[in-house]
Amino acid sequence: MKTKETLSTVSETASSGSNSSTIKKAHQIMAESETGGRTPLGWPSLVLLGVAMIWSLFQIWYASPLPFMFNFGVFNDTEARSIHLAFSIFLVYLAFPAMRNSPHTNIPLQDWLFAAAGAFCTGYIFLFYRELSDRPGLPTDLDMVVAITGMILLLEGTRRALGPPLMVVASVFLLYTYAGPFMPEVIAHKGQSLNKIVSHQWLGTEGVFGVALGVSTSFVFLFVLFGSLLERAGAGNYFIKVAFSLLGHMRGGPAKAAVVSSGMTGLISGSSIANVVTTGTFTIPLMKRVGFPDYKAGAVEVAASTNGQLTPPIMGAAAFLMVEYVGISYLEVITHAFLPAIISYIALVYIVHLEALKANMQGLPRKYKRSLAQTMLGFFSGIIAVMVITAVVYYGIGWLKLFFPDTAVWIVALLAIIIYILLLRYASRFPELEPDDPEETIAHLPEPGPTIKSGLYYLLPLVMLVWCLTVERFSPGLSAFWATVFMIFIVITQRPLQAFFRAETNLKKAMWRGFYELIEGLVSGARNMIGIGVATAAAGIIVGTVTLTGIGLVMTEFVEFISGGNLMLMLLFTALISLVLGMGLPTTANYIVVSTLMAPVIVTLGAQNGLIVPLIAVHMFVFYFGILADDTPPVGLAAFAASAIAQSDPIKTGIQGFTYDIRTAILPFLFIFNTELLMIGIESWWHLLLTIVTAILAMLLFAAATQGFFFVRNRWW
Repeated sequence: MKTKETLSTVSETASSGSNSSTIKKAHQIMAESETGGRTPLGWPSLVLLGVAMIWSLFQIWYASPLPFMFNFGVFNDTEARSIHLAFSIFLVYLAFPAMRNSPHTNIPLQDWLFAAAGAFCTGYIFLFYRELSDRPGLPTDLDMVVAITGMILLLEGTRRALGPPLMVVASVFLLYTYAGPFMPEVIAHKGQSLNKIVSHQWLGTEGVFGVALGVSTSFVFLFVLFGSLLERAGAGNYFIKVAFSLLGHMRGGPAKAAVVSSGMTGLISGSSIANVVTTGTFTIPLMKRVGFPDYKAGAVEVAASTNGQLTPPIMGAAAFLMVEYVGISYLEVITHAFLPAIISYIALVYIVHLEALKANMQGLPRKYKRSLAQTMLGFFSGIIAVMVITAVVYYGIGWLKLFFPDTAVWIVALLAIIIYILLLRYASRFPELEPDDPEETIAHLPEPGPTIKSGLYYLLPLVMLVWCLTVERFSPGLSAFWATVFMIFIVITQRPLQAFFRAETNLKKAMWRGFYELIEGLVSGARNMIGIGVATAAAGIIVGTVTLTGIGLVMTEFVEFISGGNLMLMLLFTALISLVLGMGLPTTANYIVVSTLMAPVIVTLGAQNGLIVPLIAVHMFVFYFGILADDTPPVGLAAFAASAIAQSDPIKTGIQGFTYDIRTAILPFLFIFNTELLMIGIESWWHLLLTIVTAILAMLLFAAATQGFFFVRNRWW
């Protein structure tokens, strides 16, 4: 992903002066890789913002039940995918410059032409859906021209958004489809005609407009938009402050706060780079001030942020693809992912603790010291309160459904709004949490109680999302829709209501601020989706090639031959492929490519070795290593962004981050051979408890070994 450009950016950063300039560079890296980095002036900026906002509104409409209620604007899956990709390809040419030295403040004429042509070619299926349905497999000359032009523009858009690797891989697969007879004998096939390729890849739902793009259209956009709105509302800053107030007093406290806050931010982000820049701007300078070397401070943030994509309920686009590829519900994906994610984060907190012990670091002072008894009382009181509230909500809503079956939904919605207003009124008693300047000296930590209470209402949309997914068993798209609608309501109302409860006079200004943050959230969510949209479309070319040529069966035989039928060698081979491809491909595309080619092979080899490997375990294996590629040297944008903030060497930061992440690399091998870690085959609560305790102990011992802690004096226990 734009390796040379990023390296040059980081080298400029390392030689620059102040911390504020390095933070700007880190944000620039994120902007170039996630949202394009182009900020045009004048009317082109209004077009860019307007189209992005319309895209978000379209996705909300498509996910809602409103089209069926009004019998208007109803789109089938294929039409929706076509419109989704049309928005994505149009915006990719407006937001992403062709080259590093291309204009960033205006949009050249050729980019407007490419954007319009790309939108027409990708929207062609929607515009002529009925005509194409009447002649499947018999493309006209216009169909051929549109498909070939669209394919070229998609590949170029992919290069702009994600760099050359995915574009090159997709191009090679296309070439392989056509030139099969001229390939080496081991991978040769009879070849396909241009008509067949066009019909399969562009005019049907087996290639570009296949499952991957369908998941991006149905699920991923709403979750990304939900996270963007949460971030604009201030939830990201709230999570950072809460983690810092709870953990900052411990040894290496800022680093532990970085781990926890990155995990919580990962709940709403689903992007390693955005996670690094959001939390790292504050935590990395603090880690350096308490004694962490610059590269280790950056590495801790990298390890914590990449693992944020593993954390349910929002785990990045690849997790939603599992729903379609494995054929299970998203709730089951969350269930399988929960335990490994928690174990991984516990081990990272322990690694940070060991680093602090080795360097004899101290925590930051609290204004008021609490006794152990007070701390334990507060902890257990919080747990009991959560359990009581959970029971009241669960059984209370169940009672409402029983006695008011027709109006229960409206009663619950009204109760949610009332609880939100009460929590917001309670939060208004405390000062607003403004982002801290990491340059300023912190004399005392913020008090945990007031900090937690100042933003409890941010948890309501997350609770609604989890409730819809786990209790109501709604689809991921519908669950994200209701959570997003609630989030939109919060973004619009929180500022004016806070001003009212605090008896401030300028209510009009607060109201406009709410609408401005909503527009920002809608635009930001759409711009964050541009790369995912083109990535899933380009990866669809690879999936289409596999289904059209039968290369999957050839790969099975080829890989089995290389590994000699040994499952462990097969797993190592798959992990290596994921890491190598992940250096250039985003997590989503990497997952699609490797899982399509390798998952059936691992399942087959496992069966031959007498080991039944569940398909979800194989897909989780690929998913984990795709995420680890974000901090794998020499290419890892999360490491580059962290090194920009830490003013450290990017390669050294990436290597250190990967050493911290070795514990995560071990987990996939564990749950291939012991699927209990994925909560498969758990027979009782005692069985679950035994699995959790033994897995955590084993991971902590492994973490201690990788950090050389066996060479430091151990305590007796």
